[in-house]
Amino acid sequence: MAGPILIVNPNSSAAVTEGIRKAVAHMAPAAGPGFEVTDLPASPATIASAADVALAGMGFADLVATRPDAAAFVSGCFSDPGVELARERVRQPVIGIQEAGILSAMARADLFGIIALSPRAIGRHRVRVRAMGVEGRMAGEVALPGVSAEESGLSDAIYDQTRALGRELVAMGAGAIVLGCAGMAPRRAALQDDLGVAVIDPVQAAAGMALGAVG
Repeated sequence: MAGPILIVNPNSSAAVTEGIRKAVAHMAPAAGPGFEVTDLPASPATIASAADVALAGMGFADLVATRPDAAAFVSGCFSDPGVELARERVRQPVIGIQEAGILSAMARADLFGIIALSPRAIGRHRVRVRAMGVEGRMAGEVALPGVSAEESGLSDAIYDQTRALGRELVAMGAGAIVLGCAGMAPRRAALQDDLGVAVIDPVQAAAGMALGAVG
């Protein structure tokens, strides 16, 4: 398959989409499939509820079904919306960023932690953690007070809160921290420097896995 790896931001925030595009730009190979990054204009700007996840999941699955040219697909929201639906509809690899981020974190450290956008996201994330069978490797998950995906990557005040939460996870034993939203991508490097442990951008993790899958 010679087409691009399609990374879909399942929300409608152009700022988050651009942040994803910048986060993976350096990973594009000199030869082979490049990255195409898009979003879902009909989705909310932040995936904040189970209803949002369901809507975004249907949009993601519908979109990938229209792209037989793509080499692989990435669902760029930490709730992995539409991954199972899309896998039923296409033959290409379909990768969710939560699964990819957690697997990458476990390759870097014994215990990992997650920083979520809001407390109500934790329950959704735990369902997938249990399905992956890796609860024993998770030091914990902590949450911002309920912020937008865009703010999580651009607001200095939110960065200060994110750094404080990261320190809580390090104190809990986390040797790697997974950012629980694609919108946090612009803050990965600074957080890693400040916290002194591996900080995983799950979109980069998923993009790397997609490259490995399609060569």
